[in-house]
Amino acid sequence: MGLQTGTQLAITKLPIIDPSNLKIIAYEVDGPLLTEKPSFIRVADVRELSGVGMIIDSNDEFINNKDVISIQKVYELNFKLIGLNVVNQTGQKLGKVSDYNLETDSFVIQQLNVKPGIFKSLSDTELLIQRSQIVEINNWNIIVKTAAKKLEPVSKPAKLTYLNPFRSSSPQTSERH
Repeated sequence: MGLQTGTQLAITKLPIIDPSNLKIIAYEVDGPLLTEKPSFIRVADVRELSGVGMIIDSNDEFINNKDVISIQKVYELNFKLIGLNVVNQTGQKLGKVSDYNLETDSFVIQQLNVKPGIFKSLSDTELLIQRSQIVEINNWNIIVKTAAKKLEPVSKPAKLTYLNPFRSSSPQTSERH
């Protein structure tokens, strides 16, 4: 929505996410007023997020991918967060990214919603992965910290025998006649 005209200027298509910091730097937009394709709106130019959508000053805020070099570089990476595999540090697949939650002031992704595979979905629900749990992001996976490590016993405890004072050590026999 444009602040000057109060009308719809474009529709957001895809977020342009920088994989190095999981920050949305721009959104690809589409609409009848846009002469160059692809066109973008930088998140720095978003005045407000509301129930009607993003509010910007005017259609002068739209840029193409060659206007800002950093946006062009990230756009050409073609990084798609939704559908990316999530594995832990041991290589166990946890699922795929189905959605994410972001901080609207900075457009930084704070949480990943991870949907487990078909077999795991019978017993597990969606996982929420905090950004602090992410170890690495590459072209194929998001690697997260392993939840728990198997504890191995340090040594076997010695078998202790206890003497019960109420029992005698030798069995008593009773004779009946």
